[in-house]
Order: sequence, then C-alpha cells, then structure tokens
Amino acid sequence: MTDYTEEEARIVAYLRHSVSSGDRYFRAKNIAESIGLSAKQVGSRLPTLAEKSEDVEIEKWGRSKSTTWRVTPQG
Repeated sequence: MTDYTEEEARIVAYLRHSVSSGDRYFRAKNIAESIGLSAKQVGSRLPTLAEKSEDVEIEKWGRSKSTTWRVTPQG
C-alpha cells in the first residue's frame, strides 16, 4: 500500500470516488474546491500522485487555461 500524506490521501480518495461515478477529466481548481484545499496545493501534488498512486491512473491530459488531468481506475 502506498503511503500518502493527509492531503494526498484526500485527493486520491476524491479521485477514486469521482472515477467510480464516471468522471474522467479534472482540473486542480475543481478538485480543490471539493475537498477544501487550494488549487496550488492540489496542482503541486498531482504530478507526484501520477507516479505513486496505485489506486487510480493520473495523467496530464491537456492544457488550455489550466492543466486538465485524465484519471482512470487502476488495473
């Protein structure tokens, strides 16, 4: 099992729940608003979580105004 900081655990839990509900594309700002963190806190952790998460697969998907992240179930 991967060790997460408290903030990383909140982000991964949110993503895991959202992906199970059918969502696939996220922006740090929207994640942050949902879990009570700042967009900067979320955005700085997503690249790290992309490498270490065993729960969901996180990949940088596109960039317009802000980076969009594509999240899919792992496995």
